[in-house]
Amino acid sequence: MPPTVAVVGGGISGLAACYHLARGPRPHKVLLLEASGRLGGWLQSTRTADGAVFEHGPRGIRPGGAVGTDTLHMVSELGLESDVLPVPGDHPASRNRFLYVGGALHKLPSGLGGLLRPVPPFSRALLWSGVQDLLAPAGTEPDETVHAFAHRRFGREVADIAVDSLCRGVFAGDCRVLSVRSCFPALFKAERRWRSVLLGLALGSGKERGAESRLSRRARAERWSQWSLRGGMESLAEALVAFLRPRGIELHCHAPLCRLRRCPDGRWQLTLADGTVTADHVVSALPAAALAEVLPDEAEPLAQELRRIPAASVAVVNLQYEGVTLPVTGFGHLVPSSEDASLLGIVYDSVAFPQHDGTRAASVRLTVMLGGTWFGQSFGEPAAAAPALLLQRAQAAVREQLGLEPAPTRCIVRVHQGCIPQYTLGHWQRRERIGRFLAEQRLPLSLVGASYDGVSVNDCIASARAAVGRLLGGPR
Repeated sequence: MPPTVAVVGGGISGLAACYHLARGPRPHKVLLLEASGRLGGWLQSTRTADGAVFEHGPRGIRPGGAVGTDTLHMVSELGLESDVLPVPGDHPASRNRFLYVGGALHKLPSGLGGLLRPVPPFSRALLWSGVQDLLAPAGTEPDETVHAFAHRRFGREVADIAVDSLCRGVFAGDCRVLSVRSCFPALFKAERRWRSVLLGLALGSGKERGAESRLSRRARAERWSQWSLRGGMESLAEALVAFLRPRGIELHCHAPLCRLRRCPDGRWQLTLADGTVTADHVVSALPAAALAEVLPDEAEPLAQELRRIPAASVAVVNLQYEGVTLPVTGFGHLVPSSEDASLLGIVYDSVAFPQHDGTRAASVRLTVMLGGTWFGQSFGEPAAAAPALLLQRAQAAVREQLGLEPAPTRCIVRVHQGCIPQYTLGHWQRRERIGRFLAEQRLPLSLVGASYDGVSVNDCIASARAAVGRLLGGPR
């Protein structure tokens, strides 16, 4: 009888793990257990009758690096190639990104001119930050906060404004507590190897390549900055489900895991709300803190490490306006914490993906991101946050920062509790201790997903692929 693998958590990580198990050389019985009533996790898209698409989670995927190439290969294998909506390198959404500082929008400098002279909101030419990086000695600490690292290498202003905003945009987190080694490993490694971040990035790039496809070659040739799908990002989850069902993967919704227990024969017993199942191996695609709550007592050292990986909550407010024009054209703008801690940024969805505007003429879609690490101090407990308050705050931000006065014609408010794990200082050591415990106890348990080695969709898919590769006995 083939071994049974239980995959717990039906977000993109769990679905990707099932995908790679289904394509493996040896047959396994695979069960996917998802607590909620739907599969796809944070990949959530609303499609309206008039053809508009609103993203409540990730709204685009970067094609770069081995992980980006592998995701595009998966997209091709799933038959989604004709649904891909690329944003090429010369597109305004690729070239123009903004910061909202001092009550005004500022385009991030690009090109030589932007480096040689001071460009607001920076008081000196960014060239000098580059010179500082080339001359500064390499750090010696095994880890450092992102802010301390950026301050040391590029100066206080870059750390306080640009890097602060970047961490809020990517992690919804505070660069003063996030780990540079875990959040931006390429920057950390570049400094360690080449003594300069800029030099290391210039000399050390382009080595890793994933599984090539026609799509990834096209992405490289056209210099895509990101891509989406015609039906929204949830289409990726739906395509994975359609791939898995006919291949005998058992997909169960409304199946929350209550407890994990080791049987005397070494197998797992999984206690669900309505019974138990047994499995030879468990792949956990749950958030770290959720997994900690279902582990057996003898795995308490593991549970303690998992509880030390916090996660930030984000309110996502989708707004659609009619008959208005944005004051600038680009991907969107970020807001540093010194300007407004409660507002992370605004994405100009209609610029990158006008195909999602639907049939309404002159429609502008925006997404306002609120909260993150600052959710509690700004709006109170995420579970109790009033949608009306969040909508009011989002509309006020659009009025103040983009000058759009009319009321939106469509609004959707979602609060995603604990959606983005926070890799705080020392996360790499937690990861090592977790790996050591699993190895020493010989637990047939794989941990995948955003809690460990990257929060992007690409990272989640890559973590599932790597875990299944190890489970099947070799790289995949």
